[in-house]
Amino acid sequence: MDYQKLLSQRTLNIEASGIRKIFDLAATVKNAVNLSIGQPDYDVPEVLKEAANSAIRGGRNGYPPSPGLPELRKLVLEHYRHSCGSSCPEDCLITSGGSGGLTLALLALVNPGDEVLIPDPYFVSYKHLTTICGGTKVFYDTYPHFSVKAAEIEKLVTPRTKVLLVMSPGNPTGAALTTEEKRGLADLARRKNLIIISDEVYEIFWYGQEPNLSLSAFYPEGTLAVSGLTKTAAMTGWRLGWTAGPRELIAEMIKLQQFTFVCAPSTAQYSALKAFTLDHSKTVQQYRQKRDFMLQGLRQTGYECEKPGGAFYLFPQVPRRYENAQKFVEAAIKERLLLVPGNSFSARDTHFRISFAAPDQALQEGLEILRKLNK
Repeated sequence: MDYQKLLSQRTLNIEASGIRKIFDLAATVKNAVNLSIGQPDYDVPEVLKEAANSAIRGGRNGYPPSPGLPELRKLVLEHYRHSCGSSCPEDCLITSGGSGGLTLALLALVNPGDEVLIPDPYFVSYKHLTTICGGTKVFYDTYPHFSVKAAEIEKLVTPRTKVLLVMSPGNPTGAALTTEEKRGLADLARRKNLIIISDEVYEIFWYGQEPNLSLSAFYPEGTLAVSGLTKTAAMTGWRLGWTAGPRELIAEMIKLQQFTFVCAPSTAQYSALKAFTLDHSKTVQQYRQKRDFMLQGLRQTGYECEKPGGAFYLFPQVPRRYENAQKFVEAAIKERLLLVPGNSFSARDTHFRISFAAPDQALQEGLEILRKLNK
């Protein structure tokens, strides 16, 4: 059959994930030093495994409520009340990972032709989810320091602009919004009647001195925060996230969830009831040390790299002797080092992503190979 004629245009307009290509390649490289994977290098805490086992053995394997377990939704809202005070989201929805929340949000908000403001660099799904919804992608440039300036974004706003996508801390850059930048974005969105979708899935991996407040604290009436436990508790395969925001928007997303994802996995939800009691401070400190080790090593070897304020990524510039990031990553693969080229996240191909969510030995080996590649 000629599937090029049968497939929808939305499918044909979407490219395969560059990150997934690297994942597939990892299986073919012997003794690979893998600094491409965007997931923690530690396992799910034992208390959460036991909670999941208890739920399974206790027969809690049927459909939970589509919006999520009431007791879990209550914990999520308490999480925001603790950090945001009175300016907290009105309601929340438990989703199949943060990506499930992003999908439902854009489906609920975007009509064909509506413009969605997307940062460049961006998380890989932002532009493709916008395409699926029939929206128009409008990219705002954050190079060279990966900072977000409301005044520059405002120049791109038109009568068709509806959604402003932001991520803090960011993937692939690790960049984190300052309080001043958050206030500026909130002011812009309020004046222009925009919805902010704030991707905050790396919220605990925060290395700054000032408090990491959700954008909901600055613009509660128009912010949908997207977060979850997939990164925090290494539950990436359990697919558990949430969105929190205005009650009216959450209600429409619940309706869409009923006919798409149906619900987030039941076992993961019961397990997550224990997750809010965990102390992640030691993990954050260890990851801060990994960041500092890699950043110092890169700079000593001649790489130019912004200091990330959060998450577990570095986004260095490609050495000048390489044509682009794709060529650099191909050279790295020949040396057993797996990285992700910048063109997976950006219109530019001038940088590459390192994940320092890896064992210390792998980070040391990775630095040695990076030194060799930049001689």
